[in-house]
Amino acid sequence: MHAPVHRHPVGQSWPESRRSMVVCGVIGVAVMAAVDEIVFHQILGWHHFYDRSTTSVGLMSDGLLHTAELLALVAGFFLYADLRRRRALAPAHAWAGFFLGLGIFQLFDGVVDHKLLRLHQIRYGVDVTPYDWAWNIAAAVLLLIGSVLAVRATRSGRTEPS
Repeated sequence: MHAPVHRHPVGQSWPESRRSMVVCGVIGVAVMAAVDEIVFHQILGWHHFYDRSTTSVGLMSDGLLHTAELLALVAGFFLYADLRRRRALAPAHAWAGFFLGLGIFQLFDGVVDHKLLRLHQIRYGVDVTPYDWAWNIAAAVLLLIGSVLAVRATRSGRTEPS
């Protein structure tokens, strides 16, 4: 016996909650990587992505980070455009994913890159403790915002088809 197939009218699409969240999460990661690279690497000049070698290697690592962030941003926006074209974007889930992506990048950078791998520190020549706290608290706030938005989106979407 086959499961019933639910069809909807031609040209009509249902929002894709999970895909909207993931796609906008990728965009969020890319945006936060760009903010980090532009503000802390270029404008303030506090560090490079990889600071355990020469300045040339540090600059090259910044270029590779910038390349990865741009690729993720372009891919994310192509996927976002596809969701919009198919009328499958779930805006509330998309916003949740965006904030979760911002927070995931920030937390990963603060914990893994800064502390576990020691690729770089936020700043040199100062006590980094307040910077670490600010960095990781910012990540927690972004993750909290994303989580609250995800819960709200899920609760409001229970009456709609998924």
